[in-house]
Amino acid sequence: MNRRNFIRNTSALTAAGLMTSENLFAQPPLINNIGIQMFSVPKASERDLPYVLAMLSGMGYREVELYGPYPFSTEAAKARWASVTPALGFSGSGYFGRSGEEMAAQLKTHSLTAPSMHTDLDTLQNNMSQLAEAAHKTGTEYVVLPAIPDEKRKTLDDYKKIASDFNAIGESAKKQGVKFAYHNHGYGLTAMDGQIPLRLILDGTDPELVFFEMDIFWTVAGGADPVELFQSYKNRYHLMHIKDMSKQARFSGDGGDSKQWIELFPLMTTAGSGVLDLKKIIKVAKDNGVKHFIVEQDMVANPQTALKKSIQFLEKLK
Repeated sequence: MNRRNFIRNTSALTAAGLMTSENLFAQPPLINNIGIQMFSVPKASERDLPYVLAMLSGMGYREVELYGPYPFSTEAAKARWASVTPALGFSGSGYFGRSGEEMAAQLKTHSLTAPSMHTDLDTLQNNMSQLAEAAHKTGTEYVVLPAIPDEKRKTLDDYKKIASDFNAIGESAKKQGVKFAYHNHGYGLTAMDGQIPLRLILDGTDPELVFFEMDIFWTVAGGADPVELFQSYKNRYHLMHIKDMSKQARFSGDGGDSKQWIELFPLMTTAGSGVLDLKKIIKVAKDNGVKHFIVEQDMVANPQTALKKSIQFLEKLK
């Protein structure tokens, strides 16, 4: 081998070695299989579900979280939904006019999974077998209560009763092969007669039966610290809703009614463009048992832009 060839070959080997070393020691992304709550894109999903699923998959989302009611939901749940849809401007939910089998096929076509689905208290208590059967069709592990009805959280005794109800729901879910989780809104985060209702629920439920989904936006708006909750209740939170906040804000009151929630809607923003330390929160969440990280920007304007920005930010976190 002459000197010129020797240098060229040695340089190539050195470059290859450096590339291998870089790949070997490259830091993996902080989270994988990022999810999206379908309530972020309800109107478009009602019009053209295959288009929306293709769009989300193309952005890089790998999981979706469904919201109810569904064909198998109780009549009371459907009536409650029907009462609010005129104000929302859409009525589509659940499988958006499809069967569970058809929804499962749509998810598979677009390389998506649905590890969790939001439902309602009445269906959880009275139609668990149908709910679980539907969950199995879409490969769904968690059946989630997104909110406690207003009339069932007026007093601390109400919260104690709901904790007991959650244990019963969790046991029923386990028997049917699914897991029950509760997603917090803004209420229950400030003291009521010297106690924090959310902690009463966390402390009063069986860790083997009742799991939690933290909405970090509502948690911060309610004056609580997501990091402290994840650390204090290790392995209780299995899911997390990722929303950013354009500026630090609190509810005008106790966070107990929809008027206070709506007041803060304008402060919801794409992940990474707000004031929340998402990298720290997500890292602590992951270290303490959170398995599914789900972007949610309620009925977001310009989802093609906003949801893409969120996942691009999250994918870069190391």
